[in-house]
Amino acid sequence: MPGRTQKPVDSSAKRILADFKVGVDNVIFSVDTAQNRLMVLLVMRHEEPFIGHWSLPGTLVRQGESLEDAAYRVLSEKIRVENLYLEQLYTFGGPNRDPREAATSYGTRYLSVSYFALVRYAEAELIADGVTGIAWYPMNDLPKLAFDHEQILEYGYRRLRNKLEYSPVAFEVLPEHFTLNDLYQLYATILGENFSDYSNFRSRLLKLGFLTDTGAKVSRGAGRPASLYRFDAEAFAPFKNKPLVFI
Repeated sequence: MPGRTQKPVDSSAKRILADFKVGVDNVIFSVDTAQNRLMVLLVMRHEEPFIGHWSLPGTLVRQGESLEDAAYRVLSEKIRVENLYLEQLYTFGGPNRDPREAATSYGTRYLSVSYFALVRYAEAELIADGVTGIAWYPMNDLPKLAFDHEQILEYGYRRLRNKLEYSPVAFEVLPEHFTLNDLYQLYATILGENFSDYSNFRSRLLKLGFLTDTGAKVSRGAGRPASLYRFDAEAFAPFKNKPLVFI
């Protein structure tokens, strides 16, 4: 593979250090299991730049505030939820990613440290205090987003898909007791229906041994009752950070 071509450095730029403002932008996913839709939380911007555009929930970091605290703060301002999975995603800091940088020849650069969150759809309560634009949007029907948030969102989506291969993140958004079909539909919603057929998924999953049959059953529709399972974190430990073979 050829190496990265080194760009010539502007001699005047060597003497000027970038002046940064640091913000966090949260990619908050959920799965609407009733309609099998992957959802992302968006907010409407009420000031320039990009006034009237949808964006990811974000904020600038305050004095004395850690990046993670800022991420949790903006989450707490937009959504109430008990079960929350949050991790740092990536840093986006290219020049001209924010129109405010063009105010002067060497304007303030806006650095975005993005975070990735996954919440349970049925339990998530959106907070509309003083906000006239906050909503879940299906990933397959998104509006045009402000800044470089489409790129950040795409990066978050790739992270979510990858995490399904080696982590128990799927169980963060399922209820404590679930059917195998519930779990299959969640994977199919995020990865696409062609990732695995149900029979193979069910067979391989049960052989892995980290799902416990509760002995209870649930009836849905005209079919026979389905068994309810729960996730066994201790039994999953040997598989941590290893690709799951049913995907």
